[in-house]
Amino acid sequence: MTEPLERGRPAGGADRARFPAGVRRVTAVAEATERLGETLAAGLVAGDVLVLSGPLGSGKTCFVAGLARGLGTRSRVRSPSFTLMNEYRGVLMLHHLDLYRIEGPEVDGLGLEELVDEGALVAEWGEKLPAWLREEALTLTFEVLSEHERAVTASAAGERGAELLAVWELMPPVEAR
Repeated sequence: MTEPLERGRPAGGADRARFPAGVRRVTAVAEATERLGETLAAGLVAGDVLVLSGPLGSGKTCFVAGLARGLGTRSRVRSPSFTLMNEYRGVLMLHHLDLYRIEGPEVDGLGLEELVDEGALVAEWGEKLPAWLREEALTLTFEVLSEHERAVTASAAGERGAELLAVWELMPPVEAR
């Protein structure tokens, strides 16, 4: 299910009043959350940044599993909570960060510039990313609605974020397979 939210101004930069503030999709099962990621993967290019935020258990890692599958990787996706980052090779390198255990200045020393140059970067707890990485990002905010239902609201920052938001808006409704 897709629910457009009211239009507004994303933070930062030039006049962005024409960019939607967000589009909310609701999934009934984990497999449908994965399908959201799999479908969005077709729109990713090197340099893209996806900021994922939401509570533990809200579907962020399921979504990343779908992204990885959509990019053609056969690797099992696991949350990098303790390893900080996992990489998945497919038609595009996917760098999967989990910043849950990272605090402020520690993020600056991770060498993220190189990662963005060589593939797409998706960060759980991505609100901890440096501001310069979020300037052109698609932000996905995850919510737990019930034991199985999740809501994912997408919003954009910058021109590239708006392009990814347009892909998100045009995606067909997803169901579990």
